[in-house]
Amino acid sequence: MTARPEIEAITARIRERSKPTREAYIARVDAAISSGPHRSVLSCGNLAHGFAACGPIDKAALAGDRVANLGIVTSYNDMLSAHQPFETFPQLIKQAAADAGGVAQVAGGVPAMCDGVTQGQPGMELSLFSRDVIAMSAAIGLSHNMFDAAVYLGVCDKIVPGLLIAALTFGHLPAVFIPAGPMTSGLPNDEKARVRQLYAEGKVGRAELLEAESKSYHGPGTCTFYGTANSNQMLMEIMGLHTPGASFVNPNTPLRDALTREAAKRALAITALGNEFTPVGRMIDERSIVNGVVGLNATGGSTNHTIHLIAMAAAAGIRLTWQDISELSDATPLLARVYPNGLADVNHFHAAGGMGLLIRELLDDGLLHEDVRTVWGEGLRNYAIEPHLADDGSVSRAPAPEKSGDDKVLTTAGKPFQPSGGLKVLKGNLGAAIIKVSAVKPENRVIEAPALVFHSQEALNEAFKAGQLDRDFVVVIRFQGPKANGMPELHRLTTVLGILQDRGRKVALVTDGRMSGASGKVPAAIHVTPEALDGGMIGRIEDGDVIRLDAEAGTLEVKVGDGVLASRAPAAPDLSDNGFGMGRELFAGMRALALRADAGAGAFG
Repeated sequence: MTARPEIEAITARIRERSKPTREAYIARVDAAISSGPHRSVLSCGNLAHGFAACGPIDKAALAGDRVANLGIVTSYNDMLSAHQPFETFPQLIKQAAADAGGVAQVAGGVPAMCDGVTQGQPGMELSLFSRDVIAMSAAIGLSHNMFDAAVYLGVCDKIVPGLLIAALTFGHLPAVFIPAGPMTSGLPNDEKARVRQLYAEGKVGRAELLEAESKSYHGPGTCTFYGTANSNQMLMEIMGLHTPGASFVNPNTPLRDALTREAAKRALAITALGNEFTPVGRMIDERSIVNGVVGLNATGGSTNHTIHLIAMAAAAGIRLTWQDISELSDATPLLARVYPNGLADVNHFHAAGGMGLLIRELLDDGLLHEDVRTVWGEGLRNYAIEPHLADDGSVSRAPAPEKSGDDKVLTTAGKPFQPSGGLKVLKGNLGAAIIKVSAVKPENRVIEAPALVFHSQEALNEAFKAGQLDRDFVVVIRFQGPKANGMPELHRLTTVLGILQDRGRKVALVTDGRMSGASGKVPAAIHVTPEALDGGMIGRIEDGDVIRLDAEAGTLEVKVGDGVLASRAPAAPDLSDNGFGMGRELFAGMRALALRADAGAGAFG
C-alpha cells in the first residue's frame, strides 16, 4: 500500500532537496562497507589491545574476522530512573550474543542527564548541547573499529537523538536501539500538575509538593507522561530502529528481558557476515524520517523533536525543515491522547493497543510509508503487532488488536481526536516559531494582548509572586536561545501561566527558548528563530507592544507600524551569569558555534 499523495509529495520534496548531501553521505557509507569486516584491517597490536580483557573463547573468536562482534553503547547511570535499568542489559546482551555464536563488548558509555532534575537550574543550560556530546562520546567508543554492528541503550530527551546521530555517522554498521521502558503508573500526571499549581499559589507547602512529585516519579523507568523521552521511543519504533513492540514494556519484567535478548541476536543477524545485512545509513532514508514526523504529529509528541529530527536527519544527509514538519502535521490526524494532551499516561496508551495499533491505523490510512527497511526486515507492516512472552521465555507477537482498549486514549484514523496533528509552524514579523496545539483548547489558540518582556523565567515567577500578572498579556522570555545560554527548557513557566489561564486570563508565551515535551494547555510560541542574540526581532519587542499569536492561521505578529520594529535598537542582555558554574564555562565554544533552532541547534551540522 502506497502513502497518500500529499505524504508522497512532501517526501519527494525532501528527497530532491537532500540529493547532494544524501548522495555524498551514501558514498561515504558505501566506501566504509566495501572494506569488509573492520577488524581485518587492524594490526596484530591493535587487535590484541581490543580483546585483551576477553576470555579465551571470545579471544579466539575475535582473532579472526568471521564471528560478528557487537558493540554496546550505553547511557547507564543509577541516579536517573530511566537509565538505571540498563545496569543489567550488557550481561543479557553478551549472553544472547554468545548463544547466537557471536561476541559483544561494551564499546563505551555516554552521559545521560535528566531534564527533570535540572529544570530551572543552571545545569539545564548544558542539556541541549549534551546531545552533541553524546554523539561524540558514542563516536569515540565506536572509533576503535572493532565492531560489526552496534546496539544503543538510551531513553531520555537528548540521549536517543545523540545516539542516533552517532549511529548514522557510523552508517556502515547495523544499529538496533534497545529501550528500558516506562515506570509503572503512579500518581496521575494531572493530579501532580494540580499540586504544583497549589504550591505556586501558596496553598500547599513543600512537603505536600514533594510527596506528590515522589508518588508520580516513583521507580525505575521513564516518566509516564508523553514528553520527549517517550516521544523518542515512539520515534525509534516507527522508524524501524526498535524490534517490533519494544517501546513501552515496563523494566525488570520477563518480557522486557526477552526483548533485550532478542534485539542483541537481531543485531548480529543483520551484520555484513550474514544474509540480511542492514547498514543503518542505508536503512534510514527520507521515508523513515517522514514516518517519524507523522508519528510525532499523530501522537501529539514533544516539540523538542522539531529540533532533534532536523539534526538526526542531517546526520544521514537528509535536509528536513520546519515547513515539512508543519505540512505533515496538517495532513496527519491526532490519534492519541496522552498527558499533557489528555489524562492517560504511556502505560494506558500501551494497554489500549499502543504502537502496534497506532502503526496499523496510520498504514491503513496511507499516512506512513510501508515500503521501508527496518531492523526487522522489509516493510513497516511487521510493526503492527502486540508483543507477548512465549512459554519458552522468548518473544511472541500477535496482530495488533482490532479495536482500541480505550478509545479516549487511542483512537482510529476514521475517528481522530482532531483532523490535524500536534505541531504547527508560526510565521510573521518576529520570524518563525513552533507551537504544540494538541493540548491547547480551541478557544485559547488565538491570543492578542500586550507584551510583558522578561529575560528569564525566574523574573516572570517573581512578578507573579508580587501580584503583577493578574491581567491579559503575552509574556516574552528572550535571550534563551542556543547562542545565548544553550537554550534551556523553560518548564517552570507552565505552572504560573496555567494558573493565570485557569483564572480566566488570556495569556500566551513567546520565547526563543525551549519548552519541555510536557508543555501543555497554554499557547506557547517557542524556538523563535532567529533568536534575540542572533539579531532576531524578538530582541526588539517592548512592554506594551500588542502581539497576536494565531495558532489557527499559523501567524505570530507584533502589531507595530511598518519599520518601527526594525528601527529600534536591540535589547542588550546581561548574560554574565550564564557563562560560569555547573560546567557552563566548558560549553562556551558550543554556544558560539550553535546553529539556529530550525537548523537543529547543534554545535555541528
